[in-house]
Amino acid sequence: EAGARGLPTFLGVVVPTLLSMFSVVLFLRLGFVVGHAGLYQALAMFAVAYFIIGMTVLSVCAIATNGALDAGGAYYMISRALGPEFGGSIGIMFFLANVCGSALYILGLVEAVVDSFGVPPGVHVLPQSYWYELLYGTILLALCLVVCLVGASIYAKATFLIFLIVMGVLATILISFFATQPVGVPIHLPHSNSSETENGLFTGFSLTTLRDNLGGRYRVDYTTGQMMSFSTVFAVMFNGCTGIMAGSNMSGDLKRPSYSIPRGTISAVLFTYLVYNLLAFLMCATCNRTLLQNDYGFLRDISIFPPLVTVGIYAATLSAAMSNLIGASRILYALARDDLFGRALALAKKTSASGNPIMAVILSWLVVQLVLFSGKLNTIAGVVTTFFLLVYATVNLACLALEWASAPNFRPTFRYFTWHTCLLGIAGCCVMMFLISPVSASASLGFLLLLLLALHYLSPSSTWGYISQALIFHQVRKYLLMLDVRKDHVKFWRPQMLLMVQNPRGSARLIDFVNDLKKSGLYILGHVELQDLDALPSDPLQAQQDSWLGLVDKLNVKAFVSLTLAPSVRHGVRQLLFTSGLGGMRPNTLVLGFYDEAAPQDGLAQHPAFTSARDEVPLGFPPPRAPAAPKLLSAREYVGIVADALKMLRNVLLARHLESLDKAWELRRPAAAPPSIHVWPVNLLRPDSARYADTCSLFLLQTACVLNMTRAWRRARLRLFLCVEAGAMPHAQEDKLRQLLKDLRIQAQIQLVPWDAVVGLHWQAQRVPPGGPAPHEEESAMNFPGNASQVSDEYVRAANKLVLEQGPAPAVRFLYLPRPPADTSLYPLYLHHLDLLTRDLGPTVLVHGVSAVTSTQL
Repeated sequence: EAGARGLPTFLGVVVPTLLSMFSVVLFLRLGFVVGHAGLYQALAMFAVAYFIIGMTVLSVCAIATNGALDAGGAYYMISRALGPEFGGSIGIMFFLANVCGSALYILGLVEAVVDSFGVPPGVHVLPQSYWYELLYGTILLALCLVVCLVGASIYAKATFLIFLIVMGVLATILISFFATQPVGVPIHLPHSNSSETENGLFTGFSLTTLRDNLGGRYRVDYTTGQMMSFSTVFAVMFNGCTGIMAGSNMSGDLKRPSYSIPRGTISAVLFTYLVYNLLAFLMCATCNRTLLQNDYGFLRDISIFPPLVTVGIYAATLSAAMSNLIGASRILYALARDDLFGRALALAKKTSASGNPIMAVILSWLVVQLVLFSGKLNTIAGVVTTFFLLVYATVNLACLALEWASAPNFRPTFRYFTWHTCLLGIAGCCVMMFLISPVSASASLGFLLLLLLALHYLSPSSTWGYISQALIFHQVRKYLLMLDVRKDHVKFWRPQMLLMVQNPRGSARLIDFVNDLKKSGLYILGHVELQDLDALPSDPLQAQQDSWLGLVDKLNVKAFVSLTLAPSVRHGVRQLLFTSGLGGMRPNTLVLGFYDEAAPQDGLAQHPAFTSARDEVPLGFPPPRAPAAPKLLSAREYVGIVADALKMLRNVLLARHLESLDKAWELRRPAAAPPSIHVWPVNLLRPDSARYADTCSLFLLQTACVLNMTRAWRRARLRLFLCVEAGAMPHAQEDKLRQLLKDLRIQAQIQLVPWDAVVGLHWQAQRVPPGGPAPHEEESAMNFPGNASQVSDEYVRAANKLVLEQGPAPAVRFLYLPRPPADTSLYPLYLHHLDLLTRDLGPTVLVHGVSAVTSTQL
């Protein structure tokens, strides 16, 4: 043995696969299949079964030739292609399938031995009872265990010896069909009332016999007493086809797995298919129905050398049991090595000096021994087949997923497959599962789902790569290309947020709040790092990316992260507004924190997501800025960012005091006093142009409504404030606004607020402008820029007091954000007025909308 890997194609793949596929069906059940189904239906059964098997073999070959294979065969293929959840759950299923298969063959062998040496017509030397049969099974299993413990090379030699015996028997049987003279075989029918015997005939080659055997003639099975049908006979026949993975399971012991598995498996499958068809034809041409249906051991009776057939049956069955035992141990070893089940399988990792997984073999042997206690062949036959079929379906699924994901690194050297063959394989396996045993199929699927969920939540993340990520990428790219910006319609408008965050430690609650505002739209966390790439050895943002992604996971917000390097914050925000997003998914709304003198607090340490695990606060973020430390941007630059965004036709939200918003407390309020959201859709800094139906006011209404529609905020009540002057027909205005809300399907309570006193202050300031002549007519007609300087502090304080007096205090307020003035020298004054307007108001969002967002149409 050349190290742990030394088996060539023939010994390592062809021989185990042939022996697994022949085993019991060839010698004990082929006559039964042909006898009940007739030649035509039997050939159809072989064709269907081998079609399903063939599709799966193609998938196995494709995966096996795409990169290096290790121990575990199908498990290794599936886990590396579909990720740990699928791999682990299918690994356990495959382990159980092999274990049950091994027990199935041992029980079959015991049955054959007892038939020969225990039943009165035979040589009566072996006592017969449940416990004795269990003892014989245990002895035979111990024999398999010894061979498997010595290692793969002795197993390969043992199977080669058995292979020679089986081939010899096969040759004898083929010769017997030609050499044996016509003979009558006495048959005792155990289910008939009388003890009469009926003669089965071996007629030699006869056209009459062949004609009689062409069609199907289903009868009661003499061993079980059940009426046979196409599906029951097919189920028995299909058991003989489930050995195609025997070679793949030895992948860790092969010299060149990627070379051997395709060639060996395909040769073995083609050979068995030809042999089955040839034998079916020979049986139909030489044996009558009675013999085929009522004597499953008839090959012994017509053989030129009967004892050799008996030895063949014993040898083939023993080798199939051994093949499944060694297969199960290799899968268990691979599962243990991958640490998917933690300490549960730690024992199975131990190997001998030559690399033979001794503990895995012993554990597999123990499980097979437990299964032997069931003691009945038929109780486990259905389960074994459905388990194997489920594994084959998943191998096809793995190949299909790799093909559909179009990953450049999936380029198997075996090219004779397409996604159609994988799909046909999956469909065939699933149909067969339910045809053979609907109960076993449903139970095994349920078990698979349980394992999948358990592994999804409990297993550590792996570094194998997840096919789901490749498939998602493939689909997302396809749909992004289909998302056409030119087909946008106001009916389907949704907010797409870009929230600028300087340090997440000071904005945890704002991040959470904007997550509620996005209404299943795009949400990007933007951050500008003030550095120059020319002066740096490498990109500093790569190292930060993981901290930000960890933050998104921890806060449980559905956001992307976009980081950039820039000489100034304003340049960085411009970059992000221009480049963030992809195709039809681009931010349409910029959200900024408010620019004031308040020292930022570390809100991350107090956030519920981190209070349970203080030590897990992401260390990638620096502590909040100290009160004495200089700011990263000036007031002028801050207003410039707002002006830039509006020029780019982006809506702007400025959030103030959002860190004081205790969402959990607000939403726990009693039903008698639910939380409220106050909406002021009028430009408080421009009372002479107070309109409710301009684009900005409607956007403000829409934003508040979107927040109210979020599941967490559904209990909140919208309160809309209508500022009215005396003599301006307030009720007419109220009716008009109520009709607008009705058209927009927004439920809100309207409250009239008289503001004559406040407006009076404004006009007073207009008449006596501080330190300057009266404004020109054109200047006062300008949007807001012209009279920015003419809104007095006294007026703004009065407006602030007016807002503050409308109790009770809401959870959050939405106010109208005026446009920044055209004259950049007025930026500081503009910001000063915004500061005065929102001072002490609690959580407040200033909103300026530039896009039409409301629709009254269907």
